[in-house]
Amino acid sequence: MDPDAAPRTMPQLVAFAAALGENPCLRCGACCAHYRVSFYWAEADEAQGGAVPPALTEELPPFRLCMQGTNCRQPRCAALLGEVGREVRCAIYAGRPSPCREFGVIWRDGVLRSGPEELARCNAARAAWGLPPLTIGPARPDAPPNVPTPGDAPLAPAA
Repeated sequence: MDPDAAPRTMPQLVAFAAALGENPCLRCGACCAHYRVSFYWAEADEAQGGAVPPALTEELPPFRLCMQGTNCRQPRCAALLGEVGREVRCAIYAGRPSPCREFGVIWRDGVLRSGPEELARCNAARAAWGLPPLTIGPARPDAPPNVPTPGDAPLAPAA
């Protein structure tokens, strides 16, 4: 890569990653460090079929739990590994709670997809961390064709 063409700003980096077909969520993590992640207690009860590790939860009476670290003024999920805005991953991705599975910003077939409400929530979290917004549009010109789920729209970094 030509050093003069290398991305220098965060918007350029996000656009560059999307152009390469990389999931921008793996460089973000803002949602995991902005929102409280609360869910029904059974998601952390192995006897009930729950997969969320109980050691990473806190009680929210009467019937809810939240991920440790998310029930405070400056939340950060205890399962979030890495540096927000650079490189992140979820330590319990396969067993993450329903709010994380249902957040609504999804990387599928090389395209980032979301409905407008979920996109607004994603961008609010990104803004809180000084990250550029994502906007509705093609993620990359050469993205493979796919059949969108109702309500889904492809996303691309804001220009």
